[in-house]
Amino acid sequence: MTSTTSSSASLPARPPRDSFWTRIAADIADAIARGVYPPGQRLPPEHALAEQYGVNRHTIRRSLADLTSQGLLRVTQGSGTYVEEFAMDLALVKRPRHHQRMALAGLRGALSVVAASTVRATATQARALDVAARSTLLCLNVIGDAEGQPLHFSERFFPLPRFATLEDVVRETGSITAGFAAHGVDDYTRRDSRITAQMPEPTVASHLRQPVTRPVLFVESVNIDTAAVPIEYARTWFAGDRISLTVTHDE
Repeated sequence: MTSTTSSSASLPARPPRDSFWTRIAADIADAIARGVYPPGQRLPPEHALAEQYGVNRHTIRRSLADLTSQGLLRVTQGSGTYVEEFAMDLALVKRPRHHQRMALAGLRGALSVVAASTVRATATQARALDVAARSTLLCLNVIGDAEGQPLHFSERFFPLPRFATLEDVVRETGSITAGFAAHGVDDYTRRDSRITAQMPEPTVASHLRQPVTRPVLFVESVNIDTAAVPIEYARTWFAGDRISLTVTHDE
């Protein structure tokens, strides 16, 4: 099991008596935020944490109780203490913007390109983008995260040559919106979304850092420019234990 890099050496040499448990709680909370202890993982037992931090088990128990009251941990009787699974409510809105979604939720979020390629449009992709079959498309594989936790993995397809340098802009800015703007698309909207639940393929599960036995929410969507021309067809897999999706029909 992975453990934090913190130890008793990181704590003050002579802290006030009742500050030990608060410092330890903060250290464990930071480890959770950094993904050292991912959602659903069991923490080391109390005696191991007590030895790691150089304190007694009562102090560790108080630290864990505080984190439990904050909703970061849950205790399963006879099994141990686990990092609580969290679910963020994302809205499927007319104007989809990852950074704005994260900001509204009070989280830091980013998009990162993990792979890019030029492909020939399948029948499904051609129909969604209103282009001829076998047309050339840019395909970006993208991960969207919040506070370092992957929320979704997507395959996004864009018609070429219209969006020839979009990959470079997205890699530099972490923003699809910025990529569109660089190609003269100052505004765009979601035309439609189709949502289903499914079990993830191993590659998808790996990107989302979850087991293949845990369901994901799968969304197919099409974005259009102000002239109603399709500019993006996306297949997105959302981590089912970290996301709830709300469909809204207004701005």
